[in-house]
Amino acid sequence: MQDDEPYPNSNEKVKWVSTGWLEDHMDDEMRIIDAQPNIHDYIAEHIPGANYLNEEFLRAPKRGLCGQFMCLKAVEPYYQRVGVKNDTPVLVYTGKGAVKGWGDGLEQTMTAYGLTRYGHDNVYILNGGLDKWKAEGRPLSQDFPKFESGDFKGEVRPYFIRYEEFKEIKDRDDVLVLDARPPAVYEGKGPWKKGGHIPGAVNFPWASLMSPDNTRLLKPDPEIRELVDRIGATKDKTIICSCGTGREATNEFNLFKWYLGYPKVKLHEGAFTEWTSYPENPTVMGKSPR
Repeated sequence: MQDDEPYPNSNEKVKWVSTGWLEDHMDDEMRIIDAQPNIHDYIAEHIPGANYLNEEFLRAPKRGLCGQFMCLKAVEPYYQRVGVKNDTPVLVYTGKGAVKGWGDGLEQTMTAYGLTRYGHDNVYILNGGLDKWKAEGRPLSQDFPKFESGDFKGEVRPYFIRYEEFKEIKDRDDVLVLDARPPAVYEGKGPWKKGGHIPGAVNFPWASLMSPDNTRLLKPDPEIRELVDRIGATKDKTIICSCGTGREATNEFNLFKWYLGYPKVKLHEGAFTEWTSYPENPTVMGKSPR
């Protein structure tokens, strides 16, 4: 991450901030959301002033397919209940979880994506999350903050690509489909009834962009750009971020769209789960995209 904070210091809807920046701005008008994987983790320890909101409320089954994003009217009350306002920044963070230990780091990228998908314009991601905050000896709390409900009113933004369009454009030369899952899953060891990956999808594991010691912490900027260059993800292409259910891909969607400023980025929300729900769709086993 660059030294100027929030980064990027532009009008991007998602920005990254450091633990030091957050501690220096704790008195700013800002809503802090703790997205740790279990409420017991939040009860045990959280950043002072943070409200708990688990990412799982964002999705539910629809028309026989699991993990589909909810309609706007269903999610607005959740944001309002934790005090989200349209004109106030929202900072999101997560951690491995002191009680359950379930956290993989994607809780904060999923939460950030949800906020912007449903219409918020100013979201901060805490680079390094709660784990870095704790390692640096910064303050923790077990108090539950008192706050007024927010007045958030949203709009669904077209950051995602639907199945019909995905199938139509995925093989074009100006389109790059990235599969954010781990290599073993991409190659065929996942839980789906068909193994492997969508034909043409390039494996770009989301965790490769993060510190191996803390998957909430971005790698240094030169390392990120080297990884991106290695897969041929140039700014003239439409970048489609995919994975298993759309969750892992939020890490790469946020990075390409907001951190790197790519002009054409889409999230394949249905991902491999939707693709394999159609029996006629082929899959590819092994390391090669095709």
